[in-house]
Amino acid sequence: MKLLVFGASGQVGWELRRALQPLGEVVALQRDGAPGLAADFSNPEALAGTVDGVAPDVIVNAAAYTAVDRAESEPALAEAVNARAPGVLARAAAARGAWLVHYSTDYVFDGSGDQPRDEDAHVNPLSVYGRTKLAGEDAVRASGCHHLILRTSWVYGARGGNFAKTMLNLAASRERLQVVDDQVGVPTGADLLADLTAHAIAAARHEPALAGTYHAVPAGFTSWHDYAAFVFDEARRRGARLALAEDGLGRILTRDYPTPATRPLNSRLDTRRLREAFGIHLPAWQAGVARLLDEIPLP
Repeated sequence: MKLLVFGASGQVGWELRRALQPLGEVVALQRDGAPGLAADFSNPEALAGTVDGVAPDVIVNAAAYTAVDRAESEPALAEAVNARAPGVLARAAAARGAWLVHYSTDYVFDGSGDQPRDEDAHVNPLSVYGRTKLAGEDAVRASGCHHLILRTSWVYGARGGNFAKTMLNLAASRERLQVVDDQVGVPTGADLLADLTAHAIAAARHEPALAGTYHAVPAGFTSWHDYAAFVFDEARRRGARLALAEDGLGRILTRDYPTPATRPLNSRLDTRRLREAFGIHLPAWQAGVARLLDEIPLP
């Protein structure tokens, strides 16, 4: 089997380069591509030629425009990367009978209510980022290709920037911090997402009826505030030296921290379909974050 990975330098793409190796030959492309192989999603039309040149059995699209706030002022670029490019890849996959794995987001929902949403729940994105990611999903489905769309949330990885690293850097020099407490979701490790992807590809290639959309996040949920509190507690247990006072982590509401893009308050995702279809166990989100803190330098 030959697998073509786009976005190989990102958090998920980097982990895919490891997780997909047991499945076959992996061709991993970063934004600047390779000789004769375009991989810049701001120029979507060129991607079809890359698919033809590599001739993969599976395309894994880990590239995305993820600057949520900046997307409000760059809607055309966000649309090219998140919507048009996946459509090009999907049609190229359909033309050659290949599979496409595409990642989407909790931001396709409006975050109302307090219950986890399943894959069939009503979508109503609140931001340019969410709307373009939903358009990308729609383009993949409309192509008719064999596909797996994995919706996830709050992705982090040991490689690159993430919320935990940002919080630790701030806590190393500040006695007090305030973190949003009314946005609830699930921190998802890029390593877990890559492993789930490999497992799903292997299963779906043998059972094409597994094609479709799935929610892929660990078990449980938390707020950004409680996520930060867990990071600080675990870091201190590992001997980190933090300037943050023991009672120095405060709670604020989303309205107290305005941003250009509106974010969903409830990002809980129901994963029953994924667990039952692929026979997998999803670990608690805390396990992945704890492992992250074992892998990164602490203050």
